[in-house]
Amino acid sequence: MAKSSPSPATFRIGRHLRLILAAAGLAIPLAGCAGNQQGQVPEVSADYRIEHPIVLTHAQRVLDVFPVGNYARLDAATAQRLHEFAQDYAARGQGRISILVPEGTGNDASARRAVPALRHALYRYGVRASTSVSSYPIENPHLAAPIRLTFSKLSARVANRCGEWPSDLASGSSVETFQNRPYHNYGCATQNALAMEIADPRDLASPAGETPPDTAMRVRAITAVRNGNDPGTKWNLQNTSISSIGAQ
Repeated sequence: MAKSSPSPATFRIGRHLRLILAAAGLAIPLAGCAGNQQGQVPEVSADYRIEHPIVLTHAQRVLDVFPVGNYARLDAATAQRLHEFAQDYAARGQGRISILVPEGTGNDASARRAVPALRHALYRYGVRASTSVSSYPIENPHLAAPIRLTFSKLSARVANRCGEWPSDLASGSSVETFQNRPYHNYGCATQNALAMEIADPRDLASPAGETPPDTAMRVRAITAVRNGNDPGTKWNLQNTSISSIGAQ
């Protein structure tokens, strides 16, 4: 029995079906590629200088003074600390200096007697700022309470706090730590240490002015070059044997 040939409609349906299957076959690997691209998390090299920037701010310089002996006359150790405090005020301080006297120690009169000596010492060390005197209550009268001196000064600080851990570094309940990104606290301690080491915070905003050149050093170096000599400084070291020290 002879087979009947397929109708043109059957050819069209079969061709359309093959095209649909072919398109579906191509879509499957493409969909897999798209899924991989979405699943991939790009490595983020966050700059810790942006995450934890150093800023200029006004901070309080605090000196706790514990006078000993006669409060009306400062002892040598207290005077030395006060001298360094006055130098810091001359370098970066502004405004008035506050003197806070403890209240409720049982020795309040002696602490108040030290105030004129503190003022006189600050003036002797070059401080011409006005001073204000007030008191503060103490919590435990059995502990030594200092006389506290404060002033406002320009300081370099990290904008946010260090030591904060908003997420776990090794969390097993999420894939957040698998993204190979710097953790939140990364670089904060380094930035904080750098801010504490800066002598003049204004150097972060603009460079310091140039100092006058050392004319004698320049002339010496130029003269050495003209004479064909090395302009560098020569250091003569003389080693001494340890066994010869103290020998007769």
